[in-house]
Amino acid sequence: MTRIVLLGPPGAGKGTQAARLADALGVPAVSTGDIFRANIAGGTELGRTAQGYTSRGELVPDEVTNAMVASRLAEADAAAGFLLDGYPRNVAQVSELDAILARHGVRLDAAVELTADTEVVVGRLLHRATVEGREDDTEPVIRHRLEVYREQTAPIAALYAERGLLVRVDGIGEVADVTERLLTALRPAA
Repeated sequence: MTRIVLLGPPGAGKGTQAARLADALGVPAVSTGDIFRANIAGGTELGRTAQGYTSRGELVPDEVTNAMVASRLAEADAAAGFLLDGYPRNVAQVSELDAILARHGVRLDAAVELTADTEVVVGRLLHRATVEGREDDTEPVIRHRLEVYREQTAPIAALYAERGLLVRVDGIGEVADVTERLLTALRPAA
């Protein structure tokens, strides 16, 4: 069974690598960003709430995110494992994830941190904004999101390192090369 958390700053390639890893490992990729974007596009209440935060470069409140993740991990396809992309984003969410997993009688196998240079990810996100028409990806918002990541999310890596679960992988390079680095790094944990 493979239960993995994928960490890294916005623009590090988590979404791309999550899909590739999930396919290679035979587990679902659970992306909070994808769920939020689908709700925003669908005009749901959650989507309107999420958009109010994401348009300012802020994170959606924990209680909304925690409930959504708990519900998703209770689905049948996640019983044998999953790859979480975009969760947990802060230390409080790590505790909530621990509680969710404990209710299912399982534990996390690894936390993988994709590392990437700040200027590289700013460039990637500005390019993505142009290609995909993402109005929330302006340079000031991107830089704010990176600062929020450093303040709130990066400490999670230290927590998982203390638990012996953290694996760091360079997220810069050709997509296939990064995927291979990830799979190689995960072999002992998987």
